[in-house]
Amino acid sequence: MPSDPNKYIKTYPISWEQLHRDSKALAWRLVDQNSWKGIVTITRGGLVPASIIARELEIRLVDTVCVSSYDYKEKGTSNVLKSVNMDGDGWLLIDDLVDTGQTARIVREMLPKAHFATVYAKPEGRPLVDTFITEVSQDTWILFPWDSESQFVQPIIDMQQAGS
Repeated sequence: MPSDPNKYIKTYPISWEQLHRDSKALAWRLVDQNSWKGIVTITRGGLVPASIIARELEIRLVDTVCVSSYDYKEKGTSNVLKSVNMDGDGWLLIDDLVDTGQTARIVREMLPKAHFATVYAKPEGRPLVDTFITEVSQDTWILFPWDSESQFVQPIIDMQQAGS
C-alpha cells in the first residue's frame, strides 16, 4: 500500500475472475459505440483489461502508452516512458483504473480524441473517462490480482481484540 496510511482506509480485493467479468462488461458497453480502429492501453494496469476487450470486440491492433507515476510504495512525478503519435480519433484508450487522474490527464492530452474507458473509477478521476464499470470511493485501495497472493487472514474479531 502507498506510504500515506491515512489516505486509504478500505481495501477492495479484485480476483482474476472478477477482473475478467468486469472487463467483459466494459466490452459490452463499448460494442455498439463505434467501429474502433484499435486500442491504446496504459501500461501496466491496462494490459489485462485491454486484452480481454480486444478479444471481445475483435480488435487486432493494440498499442501502448507507458507512464510511470506511482508504485505500491508511493505516488511520485509522472514520467512518460513511451508515447504514441496520433490524436486518438476512433481509438479506444483502456486502463484498469482512474484514481486521482494524474496519469489520465497526461494521456488525455496525448490522445484528446480517444474514447477513454476504465474498468474502475474513483471520484477524483471519474470526470476524465468516458466509460467505466465500477466506481469505488477515493479512500479505497484496489488490490489487483497481479499485486496479491492468497494467504490466511485473521478473523475480524481477532484483529479487533489485538488492536484493543
